[in-house]
Amino acid sequence: MDNQFAIQLFEQQQVRIVWDAEVEKYYFSIVDVVQILTDSADGRKYWNKLKQRLKAEGNESVTNCHQLKLPAADGKKYKTDVADLEQLFRLIQSIPSKKAEPIKQWLAELGSMRVDQMIDPELTFQMAVEDYRRQGYSDKWIENRLKSIRTRNELTNEWKRSGVTEQKDFAILTNILTQAWSGMTTGQYKQFKGLTKENLRDNMTTLELALNTLAEAATTEISRSRNPKTMAENQQVAKSGGQAAKAARLEVEKQIGHSVISPSKATDYLPTSEIQEIEE
Repeated sequence: MDNQFAIQLFEQQQVRIVWDAEVEKYYFSIVDVVQILTDSADGRKYWNKLKQRLKAEGNESVTNCHQLKLPAADGKKYKTDVADLEQLFRLIQSIPSKKAEPIKQWLAELGSMRVDQMIDPELTFQMAVEDYRRQGYSDKWIENRLKSIRTRNELTNEWKRSGVTEQKDFAILTNILTQAWSGMTTGQYKQFKGLTKENLRDNMTTLELALNTLAEAATTEISRSRNPKTMAENQQVAKSGGQAAKAARLEVEKQIGHSVISPSKATDYLPTSEIQEIEE
């Protein structure tokens, strides 16, 4: 899943939330919501007991939930039960609480906010700016990152227009493009930086990000010019776009005297306390 992690506050209590862009759904930490509803010292224990009871009653619509790795108070990530909005509303009905209605209203507002963002994409970018700033990124880096997101969206739209629909094909084309300008596939690039599930672009330096954006923008324009019809033709276009960025990379390296491909990652230049929020 293409996940975006965030923390929202309900009456000054934290609720961990993940937005899954692929299915366009919010997933909420069940433990966090249960703790708010019950005012219990340990929401996890309450949820475990409730889950056993609901399973015994055959209420699989609530208990058949996803698990995602979410950061805990100790900064580490643990698999945590999460629920989408529909499941969460059903769960709330199973817990007697004076906070049931206020939290339902809060959840509805969050859902409405996401619908507004889908109608007006600019709201999504505003939220992204706030998230990146909170994580410690510089305004200049954020500006470049948002440009890269727009450029990537234009490229994927162009690929779709050219008949590319499978996620695996998007990954293949991205690998070709990335290798053409950087000399590494995305997997090799992440390994070079010591990344596992983190987003590669969120761990690029400003110069790396600029070159990657150039490669994707060039690929989009070349595709519009050549109008590829097959996967093989799209692969050649991706390679050409990457090679255009490689030429720029080599010229920059000639001027600065060293490679622009850096092993640096976000953990090397962001506040340590914020790192957990950008890891996937």
